[in-house]
Amino acid sequence: MKIVIPGGSGQVGRMLARHFHAQGHTVTVLSRHPQSAPWRVEAWDGLTPGDWVAALEQSDVCINLAGRSVNCRYYEANRRAIYDSRVQSTLLLNQVIASLKQPPPLWINASTATIYRHALDRPMDEAHGELGGNEPGAPDTWNFSIDVAKAWEQAFFATATPRTRKVAIRSAMTFSPDRGGVFDAFLGLVRRGFGSRQGIGHQFVSWIHEADFARAIELLIAREALDGVVNLSSPNPLPNADFMRALRDAWGARIALPLPAWMIEVGAILIRTESELILKSRRVVPGRLLAAGFQFLYPEWPAAARDLVKRWRA
Repeated sequence: MKIVIPGGSGQVGRMLARHFHAQGHTVTVLSRHPQSAPWRVEAWDGLTPGDWVAALEQSDVCINLAGRSVNCRYYEANRRAIYDSRVQSTLLLNQVIASLKQPPPLWINASTATIYRHALDRPMDEAHGELGGNEPGAPDTWNFSIDVAKAWEQAFFATATPRTRKVAIRSAMTFSPDRGGVFDAFLGLVRRGFGSRQGIGHQFVSWIHEADFARAIELLIAREALDGVVNLSSPNPLPNADFMRALRDAWGARIALPLPAWMIEVGAILIRTESELILKSRRVVPGRLLAAGFQFLYPEWPAAARDLVKRWRA
């Protein structure tokens, strides 16, 4: 296959490029800051057509992961960059793909599981999940993330592409052992002795192992009947306290200090990020993947944590 990954220089993009390149597929990554890689990397700005358009002609799938990192404080300038980098690049791809003589039969566009409301009471699947926004007591930063997710999906589905099937993937946190990724951040807390619950510890953590993420993308490519919104997450989200306990056990940590919510907020300010990743309850389940018969290699977090820790150590 010929696979094009706009915004493929981040953690998830590198993981997918590595996966498909190892299988012998032709992979092209579009990046604002091109760097040498085993696969082809082309420059794009996410705003205007350029030489990169040729990579999409006669391609088999476009997997758009473009978007400024949310690992920052949500000041006005950062909010604008987060919003524009997602929405404008998606609108650009709509324009370009619609203009191609032989467009990709499939376009997978990133979205996020944070589009669902803060959920302690029940799981959120594609059919019955409740989208968030302006829930009583929800921080402004949570509402901002939801607004971005909604605008992102609206931009994706706004233009009809009759020759290109569209799938928006509402992804949970994707865990790989790569340095600098989200798993590395959680493991860093355990390694520094903060491996107990964060906040009250009741908030749910939705996650997916990198192997299952890549295999789910393969399923979406193969199943032509699947379109629209698809959750990419393990079928078993779990409370933060249980999540951290399993990660602590996988690492073999003896010391486990809890992090109260106020300390997380202060720490987030000091390292210039937001606390939403840890404190918001995401109880997302992959209803459509399960209905399609997808078999998870890592449906339970303890086994996934052991695998990721082993590979992180290596």
